[in-house]
Amino acid sequence: MSKRASLRDFQESLVNRLKAAAGEAAPSARLSFEAGDGRWLLRLDSSGEVLTVPEVSHVPLTKDWFLGVANVRGLLYGVSDFAAFIGGAATARGTENRLLLIGQPHGVNVALLVTRLAGLRNLSELELVDDAARASPWAAQAWRDGGGRIWRELDCGKLLAQRDFLDVALH
Repeated sequence: MSKRASLRDFQESLVNRLKAAAGEAAPSARLSFEAGDGRWLLRLDSSGEVLTVPEVSHVPLTKDWFLGVANVRGLLYGVSDFAAFIGGAATARGTENRLLLIGQPHGVNVALLVTRLAGLRNLSELELVDDAARASPWAAQAWRDGGGRIWRELDCGKLLAQRDFLDVALH
């Protein structure tokens, strides 16, 4: 029993430390990921959870970019290929692919399939750029890194409010 209590205490301590670290880093830290040829940033408070890709069950009569549903701890999540949704090629499947559960903070069971995670980015190390010509309704801002690559910030709330994203049925 003491091992169980110790494990619980350790887990609670770890959760509290992660929350504190996220709180300190929230204004400037972003989770970065790649989707096809695009590079994206996601606020830590919008990121929900990151998972390796579980089995996804196909749903017939849906758009190509909607991959189906996945069971995550007993809850069904709608899985969308983000690269394909934004007009790129379908994500090539590989071991680096991840699911971002972006709907959790918004009370929606939505997951994005992304090519790979690229770690945390500190906005103080990036340059804000005017990217209005290529912006989508769900892209909050654009940033340039030291290598000249553009990173767009994904606004999950705006993406989840897009009728095109929510309407996965073929018409």
